[in-house]
Amino acid sequence: MTIDWMAEARRLERGRRFDGLSGPPSKQDASPAPLSEAEICEAEAELGIAFPQAYREYLLRPSAGGAVNRLRRTAAGWGWHGDSSTNYDLLTLAFPHPDSYRADEEELDAREPLEDDYPDRDAYQEAWNQWDAEYEVFQERKTSGAVFIQENGCGFSTLLVVTGPHRGTMWFDGRATCDRILPLNLNGRPVSFTDWLGRNSMDLLDW
Repeated sequence: MTIDWMAEARRLERGRRFDGLSGPPSKQDASPAPLSEAEICEAEAELGIAFPQAYREYLLRPSAGGAVNRLRRTAAGWGWHGDSSTNYDLLTLAFPHPDSYRADEEELDAREPLEDDYPDRDAYQEAWNQWDAEYEVFQERKTSGAVFIQENGCGFSTLLVVTGPHRGTMWFDGRATCDRILPLNLNGRPVSFTDWLGRNSMDLLDW
């Protein structure tokens, strides 16, 4: 079956949130009140996920807030304030380890259409647009099951994995420069939310 990748890319794009949550928090939200257990359970039910225990404990604390994108409820539902990158439609899918898609990415790169292979410019442009949309979908699915929990500037972000075998671990989206999503580690072990909180993500990377 032939996939309309441009339509699929548009469908996935709708999984991101560009409502009141995507902007920076207001002054009154800079030090938000902790969430209750009932609110956390409500958010989990709505989002279709179970938060890692360390993150749940963080949300219950009065000091929760700071540079971490804050979970809150708006008229549009539960989501993370300050974040427009998390794809809510992909949160319930397992976060894929980069090793699992490396070969597929190389194969996709090798299929990039070349203008010389097409009879005219229009045919080439149509093929390239479909390929580009397929690549966009591929990139979006790399962060399935993860929340963009902190914006690190220059296109970098820190991810909290909430679904799959890597649930509870922290990763760094460095695709802006190195085209890689990298695990954070501390003394040779995966970094948990508690390990990471208050640290600089770049200090926990093996580039």
